[in-house]
Amino acid sequence: MESLIETRGLTRRFGARIAVDDLNLSVSAAGVYGFLGPNGAGKTTAIRMLLGLIRPHAGEVRLFGLPVAGNRASLMRRVGALVESPSLYPHLTGRENLEVTRRLLGAHRNLIDGALDTVKLTKDADRRVREYSLGMRQRLGLALALLNKPELLILDEPTNGLDPAGIHEMRDLIRRLPEEFGVTVFLSSHLLSEVEQIASHIGIIHEGELLFQGPLSELQTKQQTQLIVGVKQIDSAIDCLTKAGWNVHHSVDGMLSVGAKTSDDAIRINNLLVEHRLEVFHIALAQPSLEDIFLTLTTNQSAGRRAA
Repeated sequence: MESLIETRGLTRRFGARIAVDDLNLSVSAAGVYGFLGPNGAGKTTAIRMLLGLIRPHAGEVRLFGLPVAGNRASLMRRVGALVESPSLYPHLTGRENLEVTRRLLGAHRNLIDGALDTVKLTKDADRRVREYSLGMRQRLGLALALLNKPELLILDEPTNGLDPAGIHEMRDLIRRLPEEFGVTVFLSSHLLSEVEQIASHIGIIHEGELLFQGPLSELQTKQQTQLIVGVKQIDSAIDCLTKAGWNVHHSVDGMLSVGAKTSDDAIRINNLLVEHRLEVFHIALAQPSLEDIFLTLTTNQSAGRRAA
């Protein structure tokens, strides 16, 4: 498939600190690509380089197969972007904000109604933006990014500051975009559980380095299924299972997480605990969440650096 975004050795420093370190992204057409990492991981810096807002100290960005350097003006006509909070005129209505952007883009007037309908702001289009909730402002920012019917939509933390209802609205909207409008979405976020629900492919960045890139399903298959065990005597259970050769972690919710693959493993572990007179009140196999996988990857990276 065609790579809409490709970076080669992309590096950016701020003084002595390396914000993005030798980043090699490859984002194919169609679907949602989740660009994940904690705050300060380098996501926004990378996105600013993708959009040509700042220059890399090393490496190259290519969009639609063309280098951004020397082609930025023509490439940005095919790209919509919402980076951090949208720039809106609060004294103007939602429709008037779109009209300002439409004139700057030289786009057709009938695109405004389509953008408003896409983000479900038609009935509030003639209200002043100062009266909008934060979620409505984010949706208006997304309408601005979609106004020129881009092939590629780049979103930086689009759910930042939203309440649960606003996050749900934004998630559903982003999920619809590839199928209904044929736009590829590149989405950065630190909310791993949200992205897990909408992304087909992901890249995980930590301290400026790309730890993983590929289909979400591929990452999940690499991680061992966990057996979640609830037992009253936590310390005794950990000691018992560890001596028997099981890999055990104490979760923050008071449960034990044991590396196990099958229901037969669950039976063996349960029998072992019962034989040691330990009271088991919960046992279930569970696929690790994206957040669990991310924590494993970043912990391993940090441990590797300390060892070096």
